[in-house]
Amino acid sequence: MNGHLAALVRTVPPEAALALALTGPGGTRLLCHGRTAGRAGPPVTPDTGFELGSVSKTFTALLLAEQTALGEARPEDTVTVSGTPVSLLQLATHTSGLPRLPPGLLRTALPAWHSNPYAAYSAEELRRALDRTRVRPPGRHLRYSNYGVGLLGQLLAERAGATYPELLTARVCGPLGLTGTGCEPGEAVGHRHGRPMPPWQVPALPGAGAVRSTARDLLRYLTAHLDPAGTPLAAALRDVQRPRLVKPHSTDRLCLVWNLRPLPGRDLLFHAGATRGCTAFVAFCPQLGTALAALTNTGPRLDNRFVQASYRAFRAL
Repeated sequence: MNGHLAALVRTVPPEAALALALTGPGGTRLLCHGRTAGRAGPPVTPDTGFELGSVSKTFTALLLAEQTALGEARPEDTVTVSGTPVSLLQLATHTSGLPRLPPGLLRTALPAWHSNPYAAYSAEELRRALDRTRVRPPGRHLRYSNYGVGLLGQLLAERAGATYPELLTARVCGPLGLTGTGCEPGEAVGHRHGRPMPPWQVPALPGAGAVRSTARDLLRYLTAHLDPAGTPLAAALRDVQRPRLVKPHSTDRLCLVWNLRPLPGRDLLFHAGATRGCTAFVAFCPQLGTALAALTNTGPRLDNRFVQASYRAFRAL
């Protein structure tokens, strides 16, 4: 383990679980540290499931790209929110004009704000929210929205006549061989300030943050992005990497959900995610054939140390 990865281990409490997957010119490695439930539980393995939080959004982007490739959806297709047409592409690029959270969620979230804030917000409440959402003019502003990508996931599932977990399994996990990825609780128990957290639940917006995965599966997932031609989802995997807009006051681009940072001779694509009890980071560089996934069962800190150290470790590859 090089210095950057050792530094990553130092960003989490001593009792935290940590799983890393990386690939590059030096080969592929899967590294694990700790136990699944703090100082208890079995040791973490490459097949231990962790909550991904907003890294789930990259799976939803791939579902959109796959439905587009099959002719089942078009990026310009729209959903009406409070009388305003919003396109699927705008939902996938945070330019929909929707707020970060749907109306009514804060009311249901407050009793469990520090543990499981999305758990009590139902799909029925989400449907009712569509008629009472204040929408900014779509396409004009970049505003990160769990609501937007979560709604996208629900719309894609409805088009397929399935639930989001069913669609994810059928269209992504099955074709890519991701046997440890889905929306069921994982083995790693999330922790916040040293306290165990209940399994993360996002019944109304699973496409925004309900996916769990393992280090081994994320290595397969990222490798598929590095070599789309070797997969059944080649067109979709290429499509999610295509830049759609330049972020304001930055040279960074936004693809379908993925952030893209152009550097001399290479592009870095990455996304981070968190629940109350877990933090995740994934990244890949197509030109250099490098990728990294970092997972821990401890919630995010205000200084974002784990994500920042993960990004530095990825740059070091």
